Amino acid sequence: MPVFLIAAMTLDATNSHAAASERVTTGAEVLASSGFGGLEGLTVGLVTNQTGRVGDKHLADLIHLVPNVKLGAILAPEHGFRGQVEAGEKVRDGIDPATGVPVHSLYGASRKPTAAMLRGLDILVFDIQDIGVRFYTYISTMGLAMQAAAEAGIPFMVLDRPNPLGGEYVAGFVLDSGLQSFVGQYPIPAVHGMTIGELAAMIKGEAWLAGLADLDLRIVEMAGWRRAMRWPDTGHDWVATSPNVPTFYSAVAYPGIGIIGESGLANEGRGTDAPFTVFGAPWLDAKALVLELGALGLPGVRFEAVRYTPRSIAGVAANPKFLGREIDGVRVVVADVATYQPMEVGVHAMAGLVRQARAGRVKPLFSELKMLHALAGTRRFHQMLMEGTSAEAVIAAWRAEVNAFRARAAHYLIYR
Repeated sequence: MPVFLIAAMTLDATNSHAAASERVTTGAEVLASSGFGGLEGLTVGLVTNQTGRVGDKHLADLIHLVPNVKLGAILAPEHGFRGQVEAGEKVRDGIDPATGVPVHSLYGASRKPTAAMLRGLDILVFDIQDIGVRFYTYISTMGLAMQAAAEAGIPFMVLDRPNPLGGEYVAGFVLDSGLQSFVGQYPIPAVHGMTIGELAAMIKGEAWLAGLADLDLRIVEMAGWRRAMRWPDTGHDWVATSPNVPTFYSAVAYPGIGIIGESGLANEGRGTDAPFTVFGAPWLDAKALVLELGALGLPGVRFEAVRYTPRSIAGVAANPKFLGREIDGVRVVVADVATYQPMEVGVHAMAGLVRQARAGRVKPLFSELKMLHALAGTRRFHQMLMEGTSAEAVIAAWRAEVNAFRARAAHYLIYR
């Protein structure tokens, strides 16, 4: 069954790639402005969280008020329906007090919607703001929800949203098949450069998950989004996509700096007010690393030596690495989001950290080695770091994979 694209119905089709100065109209806004066309007479299951906004209202509240559409269930991903659950913590089932609708957890006993959750539903609608990173789990939730919809014989509608990192920057190793997990479901680079709608079409078209051939996939397109845009170009305020991504700058730094923390090598800014924009460790000579990174002339970024103390923050970072210890750190200051390359910065930072840690006989270097493999998407990255391979050589090693992915992904791109 082909993918059904729903264009921006209320706008001239020629305006779907408007100038960057104009506000992007999200898929949810397109659907709402159409009077929720395509949902008339249906009982809707909504996969969403706190980012499912239409202006100052939540999409769930709007659907609940539509006379001829019934909101039958809300399905909540990691961090919960309101986005207040810490990373990795289970999300509980419940009732949404605003609508009286049951909220089913997709990050508890099951990460895939069950038949019981979908009973009585006519369509499953997905509206979550993603950040364009393979190991950010919302796209894994989307794929499993697509599978569940296919098994239930109901359509799956994606309300498209901007990729905050843009649609041109693609970087990182493509996931090795043996490392598939909830933080890496698909053979895509760490930063994939696609919108969730485009990615949904590719998941189905490439048969990356079983049972999707007959899925009735419907994508409600945005209006006004172009691939060269980063989040500040969209005209939208940032809504925290998860507790540790409170700002766009945390999101844009996340793919490179997040791996540093998840691998256990150093603190990645959890336990501070600006996660992923700083990293540090007690053994780090921050001034030396800042000089080293600054001399590279990496585009769109500068580095500052800092000292900071990770603290426990309820619902955000209960037990960050080096809790309560004052540590040397490096602040990553994104000066130009259009040219900033987060994966390349992350590799250079990790290479420098590893050199210092090994010189100081820090053990273990990576206390979470499995997570390093899972997020990098390959065991080769760890091997190269331990062999002292230059950051430039590591980056060069993924270029062929990225180019092959770009060529394949081109068939599924909706926007120019």
